[in-house]
Amino acid sequence: MRKRNCATIGAALLALTLGLLPMRTALAYPDRPITMIVPFAPGGPTDIIARILAESMSRSLKQSVVIDNRPGAAGNIGMAMAARAQPDGYTLLLTSTAIAVNPAIYKKLSYDPFKDFAPISELVNSPNVLVVKPSSGIKTVADLVARAKAAPGTFNYSSPGVGTKSNLTGEELKQRANITMTHVPYRGAGPSALAVLEGTVQVGSVALPAAEAMIKSGQLTALAVTGKERWPDLPDVPTLIESGYPGFVSDTFSALFAPAGTPPDIIAKLAEACKVAFASQEARDQARRGGFVVVAGTPKELGDRLAAEVPAVKALVVRAGLELQ
Repeated sequence: MRKRNCATIGAALLALTLGLLPMRTALAYPDRPITMIVPFAPGGPTDIIARILAESMSRSLKQSVVIDNRPGAAGNIGMAMAARAQPDGYTLLLTSTAIAVNPAIYKKLSYDPFKDFAPISELVNSPNVLVVKPSSGIKTVADLVARAKAAPGTFNYSSPGVGTKSNLTGEELKQRANITMTHVPYRGAGPSALAVLEGTVQVGSVALPAAEAMIKSGQLTALAVTGKERWPDLPDVPTLIESGYPGFVSDTFSALFAPAGTPPDIIAKLAEACKVAFASQEARDQARRGGFVVVAGTPKELGDRLAAEVPAVKALVVRAGLELQ
């Protein structure tokens, strides 16, 4: 009887100990360096945001946060690597809107944005902007639409590449305005903005940071930004919503994810660290200089955005007849 009681007590203590392990792990987290996978090359917009966050998180979590750039295949290589990582909070993914766009563009992906990742925080977002040469005489989106309808088949527009949010912005405008424009993809936002300046294309749909300086200098005319609100540094440029297209918002975000299965307490701790990181004026100023506005949202908000964005992008790609890769 005594042996049986001892065995029962021992089993109960073991179960209690095992039950406390996840709690203890979460409370102790982090007790070693954290790796933050960025699925794009160093120096790009997502990488800039990652370095702002990593520096702050290293201080607030009292552990070093190491950036691991894994570029290639429009972010798919790095995202797949993060999806296979241990869900212990020591490998994170800081990615762009590619996580919501790529499922609509690529036939086969080795990760699932919903099943393989736990959302932590949408950190920042940035609108796209429609630009033309000042000499074109086009001053507004209405002017552009009228000109394109008057000369069907003669207009083309540039973007940073097939499947980018800038490309999707152009395709959605074509559908909603019932106009025809030929898409001319470039390798990056900078070259696509320069194509407008050089007169290679009539219109550019580009990420705001690539065109902002040329807009301010008068080299390019901005017709509209694609955010919910006007861009603070370009207060005279209307949104597409103000230009007569209700609900037309097409921005690019940078967001933090963890592998699915990461303990909720760790997710909450990381979300709070994100909020702290972008609360300082210095971080906000850095983000603004990069063409971003700070969001620093909750895990639920990011999850809700992803749940809405993935099917919306898929539907737009189908309507636009974009070729899958």
